[in-house]
Amino acid sequence: MPRSQPNERPQDEHQLRERFAATRSLAQALVEPLSDADATLQSMDDASPAKWHLAHTTWFWETFLLRDHAPGYALYDEHWPFCFNSYYEAEGARIERPSRGLLSRPSLEKILAWRAHVDAAMAPLLDDPAHAGLIELGIAHEQQHIELLLTDIKHALFHNPLGPAMFGGSPEAALSPGGGNVGWHTHPGGVALIGAGEGGFAFDNEGPRHRVLLEPFALSRRLVSNREWDEFIADGGYETAGLWLSDGWAWVKEHGIAAPLYWRDDQAYTHQGWQTRDPDAPVTHISYYEADAFATWAGARLPTEFEWEAIARGQDGANAAHNPAGGNQLDDAGPPVPHGGESLFGDCWQFTRSAYLPYPRFRPAEGAVGEYNGKFMSGQFVLKGASCATVRGHSRASYRNFFYPHQRWQFTGLRLAKDV
Repeated sequence: MPRSQPNERPQDEHQLRERFAATRSLAQALVEPLSDADATLQSMDDASPAKWHLAHTTWFWETFLLRDHAPGYALYDEHWPFCFNSYYEAEGARIERPSRGLLSRPSLEKILAWRAHVDAAMAPLLDDPAHAGLIELGIAHEQQHIELLLTDIKHALFHNPLGPAMFGGSPEAALSPGGGNVGWHTHPGGVALIGAGEGGFAFDNEGPRHRVLLEPFALSRRLVSNREWDEFIADGGYETAGLWLSDGWAWVKEHGIAAPLYWRDDQAYTHQGWQTRDPDAPVTHISYYEADAFATWAGARLPTEFEWEAIARGQDGANAAHNPAGGNQLDDAGPPVPHGGESLFGDCWQFTRSAYLPYPRFRPAEGAVGEYNGKFMSGQFVLKGASCATVRGHSRASYRNFFYPHQRWQFTGLRLAKDV
């Protein structure tokens, strides 16, 4: 997920302090149902242990704020940066990503103690306007890892044959039927301004703002549902080579793909264990290859990121923190569950057909924190919106999430588009 420096226009210090505390508290609340063994699990190279996410975000604050801007601060443990650095080449050697699950120590308890130590040390910096931009970045960075923590632990627990639940209860039914007639947002085409404007936080890959020419198009008002995906399967969707990109068909055959990730008969694995699949809920945990094949089968296509953003522009306010009009996003430490609706934001990240590439005049941010965007602009596709595991207020119309075309452990879905 994209990480980099903000577009400078920091929040006031009081609001930053509240958001810092809320973000740090939410991350810890989410691991309360987990044992130390649960929090150490790493089920694949793409995922990380829950306690590694807690530690890495703490390393971020300790490294880029406390070490560099708090005179006299001493590292909590001088060996831990090697364990909890992620991809920052400028910060030196680090444990290989596939080996993060071997970190049985430090324990979850010790990592939580480190978090408390760092939170206390951060207190004076939260009131200093000179650090507001970097604090904004740190909050956004931790929000991304909150989502990754949820999706990574879901993937890990899914591999347990006992089908354990992280949270109790059963998912609520979808808010609205996923079948029937599809309503459309229509756009006449023309010149559209794309990317983050001046003011407010944005990652560097969201800019610079620039013009694109759009042809007339329409974008579905709702996400594709489980019911529609069942119809795709029943019609031989995973068995018809003509629906698939060449790489996608090779992926299907090599891995025996026959359904979205976490599907089993009429059930789906969730953070609440195995549950009967709701046919009216949005389909989730699909790859770019699957999304593109379904769109072809449906006689439609995936939108470009520019089309999606042109429709979503002006709806950013509805996505503000604690505003339910922003769709189904993460508000508290409960289970993330897609349930549908017509908001462009929430439920699932939506695949676009746009390759993840730099915008015109793009320049990576300065320093080590600029490593996460520009160097990954190869072989990935842009996703827009937000998911039920995205902290509310984190995403916006210009936000560019990105994944490789085969990846599907995130809450990924699709919204159809068509030419008009």
